[in-house]
Amino acid sequence: MVKMRGGDTSRLRRINLAATLRALRGQGPVALTELARRAELSRPTVESLVEELLSAGWLTELPPESGQMGRPARLVAFHATAAHVLAVDVGSYIIRATVADLEGALAGAHAERVNPACGREERLAAIRAAARSALKAANVSARQVAAVCVGTTGVVTAEGVVKLSVGLPDWTGVDLAGAIRGEFDCPVLVENDCNLAALAEGWTGHAQGVDDVVFVLSGVRTGAGMLIGGRLHRGGRGAAGEIGALPLVGWHRAPSHLTAYEGLPPGTQPEEAAAFVFARARTGDLAAQHSVDQYAHDLAEGIAAVVLTVDPDLVVIGGGVSRSGDVLLEPLRRHLDPLCLEPPALAISSLGDQAVVQGAVRHALNHVDAGLYDIDRPLPQAVKGDPR
Repeated sequence: MVKMRGGDTSRLRRINLAATLRALRGQGPVALTELARRAELSRPTVESLVEELLSAGWLTELPPESGQMGRPARLVAFHATAAHVLAVDVGSYIIRATVADLEGALAGAHAERVNPACGREERLAAIRAAARSALKAANVSARQVAAVCVGTTGVVTAEGVVKLSVGLPDWTGVDLAGAIRGEFDCPVLVENDCNLAALAEGWTGHAQGVDDVVFVLSGVRTGAGMLIGGRLHRGGRGAAGEIGALPLVGWHRAPSHLTAYEGLPPGTQPEEAAAFVFARARTGDLAAQHSVDQYAHDLAEGIAAVVLTVDPDLVVIGGGVSRSGDVLLEPLRRHLDPLCLEPPALAISSLGDQAVVQGAVRHALNHVDAGLYDIDRPLPQAVKGDPR
């Protein structure tokens, strides 16, 4: 008979804890007998594992079902509110913050408007204010946050430093993770906004179940995020998808076709120009339709460069222009197809201005899940603390 060493038995138990959690996630209340069947473990083993998971805060026990013959079944469920995640989208004009539970359900949100010309410290203060307001709306304290994810324009290092930002020039060099970390006793992740939008599209958007996806975030500026094999592709230094840095393609000049439209009302801000021009094009305004066509031409050049490199199954267009997909899709398809050896499927995102913050939620949840399911590390404790 083969004897298991102490380390082997503790590792086996950690594997079984992960299997039990996976069998419960997203399933609602489950009886222990059914849980044992799903996890492919014995009932006594599952009972012991459930006690440990209850003690760690990852499960909650529900009242037994009434009205049944015999001994009532013991019911447990994943404790989705054992902790929360905080997601922040740092935009030029708006800072969006969202709090979600461990199943991704919205608990609270807040949007903080900022002056696009504001300096670094003012923008950082707006991020903190948005985060605090979202936590207050969710009735969640900072102690109950298991992970924070901040999405921002620019090239971001693995340590959370914005290495280069064109859209927010004063943002280059900011240690965004360090600036936020003092507010929370948990990991703070920082990621490029296009990458997070791609994650969101794969989670709840058109790219669900699609392996290779390019998400183009287009508005005042244009960038791309990529999922390859269903996983986010950042590149060796976090700069994957930064096609706009190449002057030979048209992404840097594409917005100028919309902001230069002569019919814009005086004082129209750049982020408002696209919606106005697309609306005029929709009514048949020939000058506006020409501006949209030129915009689509330049957008197609950059998309084609990514398509010929990655060969994705799907390209999703998001950002500010996604609200005008009915006007943009036809000229974009017309300009893109001749540039590709085999044109990919093309879709307009339905996530709107929530794409980046939703992707930040998913990224933070992935980080929490990695700790829960890492069989080489002890089971972490759920974050605890009274709401305030």
